Amino acid sequence: MKERTTTEQRWVLALTSLGSVMVALDVLVVAAALTTIRQDLDASIEQLEWTVNAYSLSFAMLLMTAAAIGDRWGRRRTFAAGLALFSIASVGCALATSVPWLIAARTVQGIGAAVVMPLAMGLLGAAFPPERRGWAIGIFSGVTGLAVLGGPMVGGAVTEGLAWQWIFWINVPVGVLAIPFVLRRIPESRGVARRLDLGGATLITLAVLGLVWGVVRGAVAGWTSPEVLASFTLGVLLLVGFLVWEARSEHPMVPLEFFRSRPFSAGNSAGFFLTAALFGAVFFLAQYMQVTFGSGPLKAGLQLLPWTATLFLVAPIAGRLVDRLGERPFVVAGLALQAVGMFWISEVSKNTVQYSDLVLPLVVAGCGVSMAMPATQSASIGALPREAVGIASGIYSMMRQLGGVVGVAVLAAVFAAAGGYESFSTGFTRALAVCGVLSLVGAAAGLGISARRSTGRRSTESVVTRQEPVEELG
Repeated sequence: MKERTTTEQRWVLALTSLGSVMVALDVLVVAAALTTIRQDLDASIEQLEWTVNAYSLSFAMLLMTAAAIGDRWGRRRTFAAGLALFSIASVGCALATSVPWLIAARTVQGIGAAVVMPLAMGLLGAAFPPERRGWAIGIFSGVTGLAVLGGPMVGGAVTEGLAWQWIFWINVPVGVLAIPFVLRRIPESRGVARRLDLGGATLITLAVLGLVWGVVRGAVAGWTSPEVLASFTLGVLLLVGFLVWEARSEHPMVPLEFFRSRPFSAGNSAGFFLTAALFGAVFFLAQYMQVTFGSGPLKAGLQLLPWTATLFLVAPIAGRLVDRLGERPFVVAGLALQAVGMFWISEVSKNTVQYSDLVLPLVVAGCGVSMAMPATQSASIGALPREAVGIASGIYSMMRQLGGVVGVAVLAAVFAAAGGYESFSTGFTRALAVCGVLSLVGAAAGLGISARRSTGRRSTESVVTRQEPVEELG
């Protein structure tokens, strides 16, 4: 195999990182703009949550399928197609004149994101030899994390300085300019051609959609209404159908035997509840800053920095300590700290509050997230044999995105049941208390992680894999 030149490797790293930044930024970029979008498009809380969940749901459901398509048709070509779709969908978001239009465009945007992210990791893996791959992935993960953290702040700055539509317009020139460089500067690569589990992908997508729809509509239509009961029933039946399908499939999207590993199951469960609480809190905190303190979108994004900036300070230290001490103490303690921070914010916000009253609980919650996030990923991926690391990472990424979808839906239902925007303070305090409960459930799940550090060297006899691994998704 021809040795990659340093210049070529730099192009691969730069272009894949650029794609990842676009995708990661748009996960929460609308958070600080939600109040403005609600006013401009006359959106309800139910509609607002779908502007976030439509993106996360389509992103989560198609990650594994997109990786398999790239292995079969060529990673560079598929990556470029993902960037093109993401850019076109961004135009649709920017031109939206109604909430249904915006939600539909965000769904397509999520599909593009599901193509870009796994293929970026695949291209990195093909371009860098093993001895330099960790360095490349470290840079890639760092800029991706920066984009996630900067989402609310960037969204706030653009919304206040220009208009909320520009948080989507800025994607278009970046994507259009990047595509020719991707096709010219990144070498083509392919993986093992695997069969696409379209049946499994369809079943799990419809199952989650049914369950989330029931949660979203429950507070509006009534929890015992025919619509909500039918939605929950259909979601459960489809979920059972998905499990049966995956158990019988020769090439499953999600090998169920992986979940026989208690550390793998515990790590994914903890990651699910961690993200559920995190996304749900971001959804409401940015709005709370604007409603309670009269902050503009930019200031609201900046006011979240005591919470989000801890990832830069605490996560690298926690990651190094995880290698020495194991994942379980960081997962359990981190999620417990996040719970303390959420309960604390919920309690102080019941009365007249100053922003300074929120700084310390935001820092506590942020330290908790920063401790738990690298540990849950390490536990989930390290619990399985090395040859399964790609699929394990894909499942973890999918569970994390699903957690965000469920968290936003559950908290929005609690908020709406407490009176919605007409009684914002009451709804907010109850929603943040639920964030604390979700965090505690995640901490309890983390107790199932092995006391010692997961090494990923378990025998393949303990967990049977029936399909080839895909690239790690970060």
